[in-house]
Amino acid sequence: PDSVTSIGDSAFEDCSALTSIVLPDSVTSIGDSAFRYCWALTSIAIPDGVTSIGNSVFEDCSALTSITIPDTVTSIGSSAFKDCSALTSIAIPDGVTSIGKYAFSYCASLTGIDIPDSVTHIGAYAFHQCTSLTYITIPEGVTSIERATFQGCDKLTGIVLPDSVTTIGDYAFRTCVQLTDINLPDKVTSIGTCAFRNCSML
Repeated sequence: PDSVTSIGDSAFEDCSALTSIVLPDSVTSIGDSAFRYCWALTSIAIPDGVTSIGNSVFEDCSALTSITIPDTVTSIGSSAFKDCSALTSIAIPDGVTSIGKYAFSYCASLTGIDIPDSVTHIGAYAFHQCTSLTYITIPEGVTSIERATFQGCDKLTGIVLPDSVTTIGDYAFRTCVQLTDINLPDKVTSIGTCAFRNCSML
């Protein structure tokens, strides 16, 4: 009903037969793990007014093919879309400043993603094992490619790092076996252990 303003932590977790849900415009808050393990959920629209997507909100929603994120959202939490293996694309709105660790890891059908200029932080393992990812844009303002952020993205052929990057973490691009081109900005002072290990085409 329209009287609902918040959905609590784990509210619909493990509702494995849930295929769709309509959230009223009155909702402004969605708790951690709210739809985690809703394996049959195919699509959902997040209402305008929601400002953050919490930790593990849609983790392992393996049938989810599309989702609409409103412009009001400013952060995407840890593991928010982890293991959403049917998700092919997602539009991150311009107001988002932070993408949490593991946010899109194991999204095996995700082919490309444009990260808006407003983002300044991308967490460790954020796109780990996105095995269909062919391109990604990283905005100016991001200073660190953290641990294993793109590890196992084995269809990624090229990536442009912004001049703001100073640190490339351990395993950041490990096993990106089709990566043929990458630039290292002048401000980079640290490249971590195994950062480009098994990038056999570099």
